[in-house]
Amino acid sequence: MQIWVDADACPRPIKELLFRAAERRQVRLILVANSPLRTPPSPLITVMRVARGFDVADREIVEQVQAGDLVVTADIPLAAEVIGRRAHALDPRGVLYTEENFPERLAMRNLMNQLRASGLEAGSGPPPWNPSDTRLFANQLDRLLSAGDQSGQRG
Repeated sequence: MQIWVDADACPRPIKELLFRAAERRQVRLILVANSPLRTPPSPLITVMRVARGFDVADREIVEQVQAGDLVVTADIPLAAEVIGRRAHALDPRGVLYTEENFPERLAMRNLMNQLRASGLEAGSGPPPWNPSDTRLFANQLDRLLSAGDQSGQRG
C-alpha cells in the first residue's frame, strides 16, 4: 500500500499526521501538488509537482494509483475514480468513501454547485477545521493501515 495525497487543499494537521504515519508504518507517502510543499526529510515521503491547471493533480493520482493504495482527498469525483480502481479514498475529515456513499455525496456536491451557479445561497463551504476532524481522520487512517498490514500490503 502507498498513500497518495491530493495535497494542495489538504489541511496541515492531516499532512503532519500522514508524515508521522508513513515513518511509523514504513509506508510510502506521495503528496501530489502544483505548489511547493515542505516535508520532513525521509526516503518514504515524496512530493510530486504537477503543472497548474484544472484537475491536473487528480489525473496524475488516477494514473498512478494501484489497487489497495490509499488516496487522501476531499475531491468527490477523484474519490469516485479511485474507488473504481479498487483503491481506498479517505476525506481529510475522516470520511471513508465507499461505492455505497460516494454517489450520494457526489449528487449533493453537484446540487450545491448548481445552486451557487444560479446565484442562490448554498452555504459558505465546509465548516472550520477542528481537532475532532483530525481525530476522526487519524482513527480511520489507523484502521486502513492496520488492515493493509494484516493483508501483507506493506510499503
